[in-house]
Amino acid sequence: MDEVGTKIVEILKKHMKEPRDDISLSTPLTDLKIESLDLAMIVFDIEDTFGIEIPYNANEDVEDFKTVGSVVDRVKELMAKGPAAAGAKA
Repeated sequence: MDEVGTKIVEILKKHMKEPRDDISLSTPLTDLKIESLDLAMIVFDIEDTFGIEIPYNANEDVEDFKTVGSVVDRVKELMAKGPAAAGAKA
């Protein structure tokens, strides 16, 4: 796992009620038993850590957030676009 993936897993563990050591890129987020308030805190933490804005529409972006790996891919995509472009998706 690369640096982005490792940091995201660390963020997930920090906000989980019962942190696990077996989180991989293929782990479905639903398996992590993350509550909605914790998910919001995770998103804020990821945005702060990587200097990006994660636009999220539950009706459109659910595919982007199925697994840990899909979150990592989305973060990398937003980082590549730069901070100004990251929030431009509306």
